[in-house]
Amino acid sequence: MTTDDPILQRLAALRAGDLPVRGGRTMAYVYDSGLDGLEELASAAQAAFAGVNGLDMTAFPSVVELENDLVRRATALLGGTAGTFTSGGTESCLLAVLTARRHARAVRGVTEPELVLPETAHAAFHKAAELFGLRVVSVPVDPVTFKADPEAMGAALTDRTALVVVSAPSYAHGVIDPVREVAAEAARRGVLCHVDACIGGWYLGHLRTSTEAFAQDAPEIPEFDLNVPGVTSLSVDLHKYAYTAKGASLLLFRDAELRRHGWFAHASWPGYPVVNSTLQGTKSAGPLAAAWAVTERVGSEGYAALSTRVHRATHTLADGVRRIEGLRLLARPEASLLAVASDDPDLDVFVVADEMRGSGWYLQPQPAFGSSPANLHLTVTAAVAGEETVRLLLAELEKAVGRAREAGPVRVDPAIVEAAAGLDPDALTPEEVEVALALAGVGEGGRLPERMAPVLAVLQALPPRLSERLLPEVIGRLYQT
Repeated sequence: MTTDDPILQRLAALRAGDLPVRGGRTMAYVYDSGLDGLEELASAAQAAFAGVNGLDMTAFPSVVELENDLVRRATALLGGTAGTFTSGGTESCLLAVLTARRHARAVRGVTEPELVLPETAHAAFHKAAELFGLRVVSVPVDPVTFKADPEAMGAALTDRTALVVVSAPSYAHGVIDPVREVAAEAARRGVLCHVDACIGGWYLGHLRTSTEAFAQDAPEIPEFDLNVPGVTSLSVDLHKYAYTAKGASLLLFRDAELRRHGWFAHASWPGYPVVNSTLQGTKSAGPLAAAWAVTERVGSEGYAALSTRVHRATHTLADGVRRIEGLRLLARPEASLLAVASDDPDLDVFVVADEMRGSGWYLQPQPAFGSSPANLHLTVTAAVAGEETVRLLLAELEKAVGRAREAGPVRVDPAIVEAAAGLDPDALTPEEVEVALALAGVGEGGRLPERMAPVLAVLQALPPRLSERLLPEVIGRLYQT
């Protein structure tokens, strides 16, 4: 849309430098249904409720009505009897951990709580542990399937465990952890069990409902939701496979009594009584209204159809990737995510990602960690599911692989790695930070290099704690104030 307003023109110019959010070429971060009119509906609903303050539901009862409707829809699909609308997957995960920490203290007297995670758990849980004072117990996963090991997870539980987490699916590999087995052991020990279904819950739940209609290629979906005995909470994002506007997620609970442990209430001050169900106080009801409108419009049958399209496209892409020389899938996809690695030492997947971005496609680089090698993450959405889009993606990926093989892999000087291993991340001087960033190809000027493969290669080769120390420095250079 063209406009003569200089403010809107400036915003349009800024957006021109971003990744596209429609059309299916950005295969991380954004979710596109490909349905006509859905974005306009969401925008109108969001605008209508933008000024409504979700802080006080007694002043704005519409907030309660909309949230109750969304929670009812979600619990009918995924089990449980209570829920909270949040700003996104990270907040849902944070609140799950906070609720478990408070529950462990109140019910079991735990004062030094621990959080048991498979090493593939989302970073949001590590953030929660850091914010809320839990000790993380990270458990290695099966090195072949990349799924949580039930026996190892069970062995990691102690009297101090406040919460154990499993994924459905894990973001990095797209596989579903053995939820039933882990939840059973957690229940036996009296420990809460959370399922991170932020990315997969809405998709898998509706795909499950479509299997009768599409029996010819109906997938086997492992049990993963709140109907599984021992599962006590589950996070599911609406701004992913419900295709709502950003800022919409749900944290579901087995019951309202457990949910109560996550709420904050305060009356010991001279102001108004405060009750917060989320980490936020004041919050616009716009995302809530937009999510309600979109889910009402698409409906259960619509989501089942979209999920089926995504399922078929995911497996078509997986088959196509397997046919490209030098590429392999790290795991058999059980949801809508692919992890694509290289089985050719002369083929660097980070270089492939740079080549793809130069051709208008974004595939998300994932550095090596533990038994998981460097790979590319692909999130398949309904907008990708058209035959022509899948064909174009596979054709361009094959060309990018050829160009990357010609360019050769990024080589990191072993001397740099050896020197970096001796650095103390907590005691780096500003001069040492500058040297480390320069070696990674990040200089002054507030801009990242156009080709990120050299940066990623260096960061991947460094000890994780050193990389974590440098990453804020890398991103900090983008901000000038």
